[in-house]
Amino acid sequence: VQLVESGGGLVQAGGSLRLSCAASGNGFSINVMGWYRQAPGKQRELVALITSSDSRTTYADSVKGRFTISRDNAKNTMYLQMNSLQPEDTAVYFCPALYLLHSAILAGPRSSWGQGTQVTVSS
Repeated sequence: VQLVESGGGLVQAGGSLRLSCAASGNGFSINVMGWYRQAPGKQRELVALITSSDSRTTYADSVKGRFTISRDNAKNTMYLQMNSLQPEDTAVYFCPALYLLHSAILAGPRSSWGQGTQVTVSS
């Protein structure tokens, strides 16, 4: 499964951005998708997760009330609407997915990561 993020960029504090993550490949079913971010000099951290079956969501405390994760299962695409952005949100945002290959279900779930998209928030 290949994952491609888009939608990053430069925005002023208080602004908004919408990130997208498109999954492609053959014969797979995604169980969970999410967003992680990594700021310079810091560890990668969870931003939000969403399940495929019932769209249950999980958010980091730092983004609750500002970010919204959603997905379009028909398009195998996930989104992250980011509002009220702050300079501390500056980071590279990555899209991971946990999925099953139909040809190797017994092997269990696999994971894949996108290359990331830069989000920069200026003060």
